[in-house]
Amino acid sequence: MGKVNAARVAQIMIDIYKVNYVINVGVAGGTSNELKIKDIVIGEKLVQHDFDITSVGDYEKGEIARTGKFFESDKRLVKICEEIVSEVKDDEVSVKIGVIASGDYFCASPEKATQIRKEFNADCVEMEGAAIAQICFLDKVPFLVIRGISDTPNGNNEMDFHTYIEFVSKQVSEILKRLIEKI
Repeated sequence: MGKVNAARVAQIMIDIYKVNYVINVGVAGGTSNELKIKDIVIGEKLVQHDFDITSVGDYEKGEIARTGKFFESDKRLVKICEEIVSEVKDDEVSVKIGVIASGDYFCASPEKATQIRKEFNADCVEMEGAAIAQICFLDKVPFLVIRGISDTPNGNNEMDFHTYIEFVSKQVSEILKRLIEKI
């Protein structure tokens, strides 16, 4: 867990294995009541919501000097993934192409999730994706981040986390299998 660990692993994969793409999957908390447990967010853009150098220059919160505020996923991978997800998802699952916000703390507060949504138009919040995106951006490696929603700020989180992980693992493995076949 965490941005530093995720960035380190991404850089090792790129340096040692010379990967053509980086695809990161995992779970995230929804930032609004528009999403529900089991829904999927395909990260079109990623941002580090806890990065703040506004006091040292003309920067916006989340903006990283010389790289920008948002890291955009590879458009081709987003499109392919969107097609695949619509094929494999069940009727209870919605898919959102949107913004994933990453930070180095577990965001359990509904108020904080709402604040992150307002500041960055983020659909979900997690702890790794934007750091991986930054490494891929710097190394010019196409990337994609996919998150399954494990909880939402409305408190209607009736599914046990371990049951959720089992469900999303099966769903994501099918998505990844098809994605690898198409790229």
